[in-house]
Amino acid sequence: MIKDALAEEFASWFRCLSDPTRIRILNFVARTGRALTVAEIVKEVGKSQSTVSRHLQVLAAEAFVVTKPDGVRTLVSVNTECMSALPEAAACIMGTQPCPEPR
Repeated sequence: MIKDALAEEFASWFRCLSDPTRIRILNFVARTGRALTVAEIVKEVGKSQSTVSRHLQVLAAEAFVVTKPDGVRTLVSVNTECMSALPEAAACIMGTQPCPEPR
């Protein structure tokens, strides 16, 4: 049985990913393989800068993306640890692999 703390952590991750715009943003950032400016992301997803920035805040709070100031702009890159942690979480939830200890 999955422990409460781990269930809460995983639920928070999946809540973060429950928005289609966040999925599109994360996919775009991950596919490019480099740090992107917010303006590049805005152009790709076709949403306003304020909307994209708010979604990036949520993604950063769950550590799906990493943001770094670069002068007057912000650079956004994917947190590569998520590339393995998210599939492992799904496997744990579905019972196909042991669950890790909560972080």
